[in-house]
Amino acid sequence: IQTEELHFGQIFASNTAGTVTVAPDGSRTRTGGVTLFGTIHQPAEFAGMGAFNQRVQVSLGSNSIFLTGPGVRMRARTFVIGTTPRVFRIAGPTGAFRFPVGATLEVGANQVPGTYRGTWTITLNYQ
Repeated sequence: IQTEELHFGQIFASNTAGTVTVAPDGSRTRTGGVTLFGTIHQPAEFAGMGAFNQRVQVSLGSNSIFLTGPGVRMRARTFVIGTTPRVFRIAGPTGAFRFPVGATLEVGANQVPGTYRGTWTITLNYQ
């Protein structure tokens, strides 16, 4: 299940395009004409439940989606799952586990401010 949504945080666009990246560890960086503001950014977080020592494979449905909002749509890409390797054994005796996911957002020149949303898929294959 998703326990936290991916938030790129507050940003200011300029007349130059750029990107905002939120890493699985919660760090945030930028390129180009994007200015970062505030501290409300965060990676997505997912939780699962299985049996102790059970193998789980984590995969993405797509590594590129579009976010829609009040302006031109933006692309979120290069999703990074914060567990290595993508197939792991559940180590906790309760069978519960969590993992973060980060991504990069492409911000257009003069991007209209507002909230942009999109949908993406994470699949857990219990083995």
